[in-house]
Amino acid sequence: MTERLITSLTNDTIKAVRALHMRKEREATGCFLAEGLKFIGEALDQGRAPTMLLVGDEARPHPLLDRAKAETIKAGGQIIVVTHAILEKISRRDNPQTVLGVFEQVYTPLDAIQPEAKPCWVALEQVRDPGNLGTIIRTADSAGCGGVILIGDCVDPFSVEAVRATMGSVFAVTISKASREEFLAWRAKWPGSVIGTRLDAKHGYRDSPVRHPALIMMGNEQAGLTDELAAACDLNVKIPMRGRADSLNLAVATGVMVYAVTDAAYGESL
Repeated sequence: MTERLITSLTNDTIKAVRALHMRKEREATGCFLAEGLKFIGEALDQGRAPTMLLVGDEARPHPLLDRAKAETIKAGGQIIVVTHAILEKISRRDNPQTVLGVFEQVYTPLDAIQPEAKPCWVALEQVRDPGNLGTIIRTADSAGCGGVILIGDCVDPFSVEAVRATMGSVFAVTISKASREEFLAWRAKWPGSVIGTRLDAKHGYRDSPVRHPALIMMGNEQAGLTDELAAACDLNVKIPMRGRADSLNLAVATGVMVYAVTDAAYGESL
């Protein structure tokens, strides 16, 4: 098994990996960075081997690391041994993970989605916060959703911050993206309920029966769901605010909606 040692921060390969913190570089290369052996293991379990595996020269032996190395080589990827200083620069952390992976981004076209494969899907309009997006992807995975559809100008799901927040679910959940026009044309063929969330909705989030597969539509953190997309929903609902706060964090609100819908499908209750 061939491993290459790099000790210089000015090495072109290291500079290219560090550049994956920038969206324009991720879009240009179609790659992204995932940190930690747990993330690598999640990827391998989903049949996703890294194109490049960076291993700290102080990394301890581990069966999962051996597997990661073997599957990287089998897939034609590179294994690069690096210093602690390089790991710090790549991760932008003082206490970096000892294993990092570079992976190819995977987006699923809307037309390739099979709605009946799962009881619930999530569509997000112009979500801005990478932590929110990553948490929603993780929640969708946990609840048994089929995937997350990004509508319009959304934050990059493959940013380092978003990927960290997914805790590895970025490899397990279908991710799609579309313009508003593309989404609306595709939504017209959706076979189940399309449910929007609005603070001015008249119905509570548990008040109406849901036809599965359900598509939950959530707006962005500041403005919520736009009128155009709200009008495309079969039903708009609200989550009751019983205290002084007048709204929920987007990721929390999405979690409430997702579990309400999936629990109904799986015959469970919160």
